[in-house]
Amino acid sequence: MDSFMKNRVSARLLGMILTGLALLLSFSSPAQAIVYLDITSANFRKVNIAVPYFVDIKRPDGIQDSGKKMADLLGRALAFHGFVDIIPPSAYGGAQTWDWPALGAEFTILGQYEITNAGLVLELRLNEIQTGHMILGRRYQTPISRHQESIKKFCDEVVLQLTGERGVSQSQIAFVSTVTGHKEIWLADVLGDNVRQVTQHEYLAVSPRFSPDNKWLAYTSYHKNNPNLYITELNVLKSTRAISRQKGLNMAPSWSPDGSVIALTLSKSVNPDLYLIDINGNELRRLTNGEGANVSPTWSPDGKKLAFVSDRSGTPQIYIMEVATKAVQRLTFLGNENTTPSWSPKGDWIAYTGRINGNTHILLSKPEGGAPVQLTQTAGDHESPSWAPDGRQVVFSRKRNNKQELCVIFKNGMGLRPLFNLKGAQSSPQWSPRQDL
Repeated sequence: MDSFMKNRVSARLLGMILTGLALLLSFSSPAQAIVYLDITSANFRKVNIAVPYFVDIKRPDGIQDSGKKMADLLGRALAFHGFVDIIPPSAYGGAQTWDWPALGAEFTILGQYEITNAGLVLELRLNEIQTGHMILGRRYQTPISRHQESIKKFCDEVVLQLTGERGVSQSQIAFVSTVTGHKEIWLADVLGDNVRQVTQHEYLAVSPRFSPDNKWLAYTSYHKNNPNLYITELNVLKSTRAISRQKGLNMAPSWSPDGSVIALTLSKSVNPDLYLIDINGNELRRLTNGEGANVSPTWSPDGKKLAFVSDRSGTPQIYIMEVATKAVQRLTFLGNENTTPSWSPKGDWIAYTGRINGNTHILLSKPEGGAPVQLTQTAGDHESPSWAPDGRQVVFSRKRNNKQELCVIFKNGMGLRPLFNLKGAQSSPQWSPRQDL
């Protein structure tokens, strides 16, 4: 069996074992073909999908507000991935039966639900119009308060069925916001829902970083009159603790892929250098030793290398270190200011901030070097890139016209758009890994 077929079989098995929040079962169908769309092709066009209003089983003859909201959420989650055009329900009145080919629909997603004493029972089906086959069916039983998780989980399975890789609608983005008048760490899902404040130091907090298991968030706060490193357990109240309080900088943490080690910058020896510590703050290893200021580490997905910023050549540039040997090679040579590297989840690109003609932009470079690709082209300053867990999109902050906001863009440079509509200035975004199934 060749590697392509193995990948198809692996993806199919993964799709079959994905579970709901409490109950998931697959529906039988005449055919359950996986449709792989090459969304990286230069000639690719978006797929037209209709998501009619979900039907309340107990009140099937009318359109309920809850059914409209759930269908809208699923439509927004699918559209976020960039390869889907959602046919507006207004074009067909939100009805679940229609002349879909006349509307240009290639797939429909039909949903029905029932509110019971135990919560919400939700059934969703992905249908292919051309063949008439259902290619994905799921049933979820969940508390009503958590129904959004079921809908996003189904969205990510649809993306898996259509593209061969699970979607990212269950992921989150941490960022720094000034909405309270102080720079604090905030958290939101990728659709801009469920926004919440993580830190309440009423001071300066920066550099949020998710642990690989999504359990912890590390960040630096100045509220004790020194930039100390903290971690907080995201789903546990009052779980924040300082893990590095060295005099001077305790900055820009980066979790190793297995979550056991954190790379960061310490300036306890005056010069900012890279160190490795464990999650209790115990120093494990010093990686640099005074060769300029060394900051902003980011791990390769295999945990063998770190990309980081150093001014050892006279200007801030990006370097790559073999962690085992500490051998270092310079990556960037174009421009005199290249900072904030972010290694892609697949290991094939490093995104970073570079200054071009007076403005900062997001650029991509292969880890082995070569000419960089300028990802952003719009006016303003574009900074602090972070990859989506599928490696298809990059989030960053953009400042222009006295407004600083978070934006996302696809890896091919298309589809740049603001991410949230929030008060204050938003900066330093960090995209979470996928949520555990």
